[in-house]
Amino acid sequence: MAHNTIKSDYSELADRLNRFPQGAPPSALLFKILKMLFSEKEAELVSLMPIKPFTAKKASLIWKMSLTSTQKVLDELAGRAILVDIEQDEESVYALPPPMAGFFEFSLMRVRDDIDQKVLSELFYEYLNVEEDFVRELFTQGQTQLGRTFVHEPVLSNENALHVLDYELATEVIKSATHQGIGICYCRHKMHHVGRACKAPQEICMTFNSTAASLIKHGCARLIEKEECLDLLQMAYEHNLVQFGENVRERVNFICNCCGCCCEAMIVARRFAILNPVHTTNFIPVVTESDCNGCGKCVTACPVEAMTLVSSNNPVKPKMKVAKLDEDLCLGCGVCVRACSMDSIHLKSRPKRIITPLNGTHRAVVMAIERGKLQNLIFDNQVLWSHRAMAAVLGVILKLPPFKQTLANQQVKSRYLEALINYTEKMNLI
Repeated sequence: MAHNTIKSDYSELADRLNRFPQGAPPSALLFKILKMLFSEKEAELVSLMPIKPFTAKKASLIWKMSLTSTQKVLDELAGRAILVDIEQDEESVYALPPPMAGFFEFSLMRVRDDIDQKVLSELFYEYLNVEEDFVRELFTQGQTQLGRTFVHEPVLSNENALHVLDYELATEVIKSATHQGIGICYCRHKMHHVGRACKAPQEICMTFNSTAASLIKHGCARLIEKEECLDLLQMAYEHNLVQFGENVRERVNFICNCCGCCCEAMIVARRFAILNPVHTTNFIPVVTESDCNGCGKCVTACPVEAMTLVSSNNPVKPKMKVAKLDEDLCLGCGVCVRACSMDSIHLKSRPKRIITPLNGTHRAVVMAIERGKLQNLIFDNQVLWSHRAMAAVLGVILKLPPFKQTLANQQVKSRYLEALINYTEKMNLI
């Protein structure tokens, strides 16, 4: 009987996680991970939580618990970075982040002894790097993805600088953030425990704004000043690490400094390249073959194997090779430009700009529409929604292209939404 209860609790929690646009496919491995991170009671309680942020008072109503008991549970979960708590209008508001980027990573962003991080790392490795269903669903469903690549700023030319926008620069994300936190790189920490980590720096995972504030508050990240964060970014550049961050223009919450061997985003970018799992920068490298000596440094530096060496077709030097780029694989990070000692590689603007969602709400709505999960955002515990939150979602939908508005309406089958869309179309024609 107890076994059935445990299975039910964690199954309900898995169902709750899969209401996010980016979910977590149920499997035996997922249930083992959840059992390490959540007690049975916590799994039961968290499975009842809405997708949108909630207060302790609302949680106590849902859980049918006293406010004091509810607050204790919420603070315990926030202390372990299962929940993120945000100060809003002098009140704590709580949210369950998705597994990634979220509480999976947070569980390994510091060294802790309340869980066996080696066992957890082994489970993560099997679930993400061997089983594949999770990362495939996370990174390859729909056109709008969780993360995007930032350009390697030291290699930008004056010409490039004319075409780069502030939100495309990691330095600007750092300078504009309200909080900056540093934690251990989840990917390399995980790989360390399974004996596969490289020598790239580990304490270099960057969080910003409200997420950083919560992680810093509970000791999951270290508070740093902007200057130190910029210094760590420079260290990442020197180690040829790729900046992979939240796919939004405003209030970016994370930037990972990724190596090609340990980091999930880079591994997925290679494994599922044809499905465009990571948004590229707005730049693409160009190789000047006449200046290339075929040393292969760019090939070694490229995290997604977009650079290869091919024959130079030089009749005088038949063994001579030159670098060749596969544009379909390239992230446009620019690491290869830095690696080239012959200055034979430079960046040029892509012919078509990559579209980046405005903020988290915009991205979540578009991802939900593309993945057939919009109804989860609108109707999940909808009685707890504020008018402001509902207006934000509807506002995004009304600004989408017509074909995505149609997809949205088909999913929620709402006469109200259909009327709003029709009214907006009429107004646009006036």
